[in-house]
Amino acid sequence: MFDFSILFPVSLVIFVVTLVLVLKRPRNIGIGYVAIAGALVSLALGTIDLESVLEVWDIVWNATFTFIAIILISILFDEAGVFKYTALKIARFARGNGITLFLSIILLGSGISAIFANDGTALILTPIVYEILTNLKFPKKQVIPFIMATGFIADSASLPLPVSNLVNIVSTTYFRISFNSYAKEMIIPDLVSIASTLLVLWLFYRKSIPSRYDLENLEEPKDAIREPFIFRLALPTIVVLIIAYSIGGYYDVPIAFVSMSAALLLLLLTHYRSRIDIIKVLRGAPWQIVLFSFGMYLVVFGLGREGFTYLISYLLIHISIMYDPVKIILSGYLFSLMAAGMNNMPSVMLGALSISSMHGGTSLIYANVIGNDIGPKFTPIGSLATLLWLFTLNKKKGVAISYRYYMKVGFAIALPVLTMTLLSLWLESFI
Repeated sequence: MFDFSILFPVSLVIFVVTLVLVLKRPRNIGIGYVAIAGALVSLALGTIDLESVLEVWDIVWNATFTFIAIILISILFDEAGVFKYTALKIARFARGNGITLFLSIILLGSGISAIFANDGTALILTPIVYEILTNLKFPKKQVIPFIMATGFIADSASLPLPVSNLVNIVSTTYFRISFNSYAKEMIIPDLVSIASTLLVLWLFYRKSIPSRYDLENLEEPKDAIREPFIFRLALPTIVVLIIAYSIGGYYDVPIAFVSMSAALLLLLLTHYRSRIDIIKVLRGAPWQIVLFSFGMYLVVFGLGREGFTYLISYLLIHISIMYDPVKIILSGYLFSLMAAGMNNMPSVMLGALSISSMHGGTSLIYANVIGNDIGPKFTPIGSLATLLWLFTLNKKKGVAISYRYYMKVGFAIALPVLTMTLLSLWLESFI
């Protein structure tokens, strides 16, 4: 029934062992090195070849360079105090109302995810929110809802633009979807995803969110500004980037060209006009995530090449004969489970290859994006943003999120959000 090759068991074992080592991290080996080692084993045992490496690079180079650029821009603005200033402004805007603060933090995360990607939200906003809550003397029970909300909104609000998630960039690059066409298609699902995330998070944590908090110990927003020159560049940079992305979309300019140009210009301005140490910024970038991403792409590409892609295509063909909206929801669930089990970066590539091989329609392409943006919240390994989020939390004392607790909350929150977002994708066809 399925066209599995004799090397399929080998590719499956390589994938499983690589994933286990990523989770266990023996002797604290970087997850990037583990994934690259898995890719080298795949190459040595023949589940991939040099042509496969070039084919994968052709699919992911745009996403990889865009990720690096956006993270560097995010770190520069964080060093200047942009995100902490905004978070402190929001904390004062809430005027001591815990519910208002909770909802405002989620909306702030949504905005950061849209422009600086879900990884930027996980990397930058999480420690800022933790620091503010610590200064407000929130007990651990009241800190966890805000921390979990920050982690979840990073992914669930990463739908609106191609740059909002590496998943989006891979999909738009592979299927040659322009920046503007993608944004037009995904704006409604993104708004539904944000609204449903707000609702479900509040329902889940409503008893743990404080009704009031004291502003007395809260730092003044202006004191958060560490480098005024770069701070003032933040808003103009965001506006210029969005305009450049839109114009570039008309002329098929890769997103990486725009984002890397902006990052390099900001780095030069930072070096010559500010006190921020750009060497520290470059060292602080999550290079292990870049290595992990490419290594896992290759490992999973080998798995797909040896027969897994045929299995996905077979399931999608049988789902596609069902009536709407069932087929959209079930296909989204399938992509979500793949992302939760193998990480959404290789998962979206396998989904794209499967959709292409069966000549799937536009709805499947966007269901693949939604499933791989929201579905990863089912498990801690589902997305790079979650791995960054957990990595950031591990540095903090007093807040430990176990895998068991994370998955319990993940299914309770992500499943209804995913379902409502997929339904909005179907309903959008009637507008």
